[in-house]
Amino acid sequence: MASRNRTLRLSPEEEEQYLARSFCPDSLPQNPRNLTICGDSFEVLKKLPPQSIDLCIADPPYNLTKQYGDKVFARCDAEEYRDFTEKWLELVLPLLKPTASLYVCSDWKSSLIIGPLLADRIRLRSRITWGREKGRGAASNWKNSMEDIWFGTVSDSYTFHLDAVKIRRKVLATYRENGKPKDWKESGAERYRDTCPSNFWDDITVPFWSMPENTDHPAQKPEKLIAKLILASSTEGDLLLDPFMGSGTVCVTAKKLGRDYIGIEQDPGYCALAEKRLEEAGYSKRIQGLENGVFLERNAGAAGRISLDVNRD
Repeated sequence: MASRNRTLRLSPEEEEQYLARSFCPDSLPQNPRNLTICGDSFEVLKKLPPQSIDLCIADPPYNLTKQYGDKVFARCDAEEYRDFTEKWLELVLPLLKPTASLYVCSDWKSSLIIGPLLADRIRLRSRITWGREKGRGAASNWKNSMEDIWFGTVSDSYTFHLDAVKIRRKVLATYRENGKPKDWKESGAERYRDTCPSNFWDDITVPFWSMPENTDHPAQKPEKLIAKLILASSTEGDLLLDPFMGSGTVCVTAKKLGRDYIGIEQDPGYCALAEKRLEEAGYSKRIQGLENGVFLERNAGAAGRISLDVNRD
């Protein structure tokens, strides 16, 4: 790799070492917590305690033909994908506490299937749309650079920490009243406003080769994206579930933010990557794009690099 390429890769020996830290479905403790499980989600979910999860963040395979490790998820027709979604939802929902929240990631096509299924089963609160920027151009269509995240709750009693997910934006029109900033702040030359988050996010950077969180997983989500969901919809010590763990972003971000986690992934290589990233999260709790409890605009800060070292011990 180039000297500045920080993509995390493991040697065969390292992969074996870190894979040994994950659990197999037949060796789960009675009350699983802070562990990754190497197995098929459709089998593992049946073994988890009911009403034990405070927050579930699910990033299922989109209905696209894509290779994940040694396996390929093949694109299917809408009815088959609807059956696939119903199957895992029926296993996840009984695991959620009455006060739990659920986020489900999707692209625009799978969103048309997932949204109505969720609306029939939980209280649907919002559809977040975020700009991922990456993506190939199309000669006869618009470039596909947006994704959705559906937000729902089991009941009307749920967690939502608004102040934990405000975004800091530069203020261009610096209106003053009696010589003092009105509805904005200044610190030296910096003029900004901490605003309430909307359901359109244009401040996300998809992991790329020079970011230490990057892996070779083909559909990896950024820690900053997941941090917003975790901080808004959970409290320190809560238990999070990721039924399609991939390279471990949900679990890693949960650990950095003082939450507990259960991650399920069938590919051993990704389980090993997740365990390596979880180990590193014990040394550094930095999340790019989050500073002093505030989310920054894309490329804000010195040289476009913003991070936070959260000390919660």
